[in-house]
Amino acid sequence: MKEKRDQASAVEAPAAQVLASAKRVFAIEIEALHAVADRLDTAFERATETILGCSGRLVVTGVGKSGLVCRKMAATFASTGTSSFFLHAAEASHGDLGMFARGDVCLAVSYSGKTHELLRVLPAVRRLGIPVIAVTGSSTSPLARDADIVLDVGVPQEACPLGLAPTASTTATMAIGDALAVAVLERRGFTEIEFAQLHPGGSLGAQLLRVSQVMTAHGAVPTVTADAPMHDALEAMTRGGLGVVAVVDVNGALAGVVTDGDVRRAALRDGNLEMLRVADVMTTSPKTIAATALAAEALGIMETRAITALFILDPQTRCPLGVIHLHDLLKAGVA
Repeated sequence: MKEKRDQASAVEAPAAQVLASAKRVFAIEIEALHAVADRLDTAFERATETILGCSGRLVVTGVGKSGLVCRKMAATFASTGTSSFFLHAAEASHGDLGMFARGDVCLAVSYSGKTHELLRVLPAVRRLGIPVIAVTGSSTSPLARDADIVLDVGVPQEACPLGLAPTASTTATMAIGDALAVAVLERRGFTEIEFAQLHPGGSLGAQLLRVSQVMTAHGAVPTVTADAPMHDALEAMTRGGLGVVAVVDVNGALAGVVTDGDVRRAALRDGNLEMLRVADVMTTSPKTIAATALAAEALGIMETRAITALFILDPQTRCPLGVIHLHDLLKAGVA
């Protein structure tokens, strides 16, 4: 029994140490972020304005772990409306310097500020009159001295217990890139619609789809009038394949709807549907949604109201412009 207790304690001790180590890493990196945030000043403002004023592309360059962070920075800028790409500083010296052009802005990243491959890029950048924004942990480094704007991402310590592996410093560098990208997109007035245009695929694209992009358009929306026999409504509903039919008045405006559920309830209540008119069965206050609304909003209404379809109306005439069905949302990946 004692041996089993000793074995259990031996297992618990390393587990506790692992959790303590993880929490220590978080604490160090949080402290690093606070330190960098506290140092933000007019240099950050000037960097934002420089990127906003760029008539070409934002070229983000670095090597090693900084290079990996640079790739993410460039991707974030590109996805939020700033034309941007990553250039590996070592490859730049072997022909890729031709990727720079007048009108570009260079965002050069090196925590030490002494990376030889990166420093060799700067003379060529200068010849083209390209402004350089340096992201570095040393404001007195060669990179900082050669830059137009310096963003200091120096951290009190790395999370690595050896003080060698870039950890807190790469987190701080990533954060300054995110902060720049967000500041630029806010100043530019970048919208949800523009974001959706740059993210047509995947779950992000689906969540940013508009109702107008998903709905079944007017020509395919089944309609009947309120005085029509229910037989006509059932035919129209079957023909439309949406499980719903729009009830319109003499002007074509939406007056109500008949759904599969309405039909079932009427059959249980009255028995013979052939004796009924559409007005006897229809729901007179159907839920609608604007064509410009997010498809995700339509899904939320359907879930809240326990319904499967919403009509989209012309704001002036209230005539049906289309209908969005739960199946449409499923096909688009919204649901």
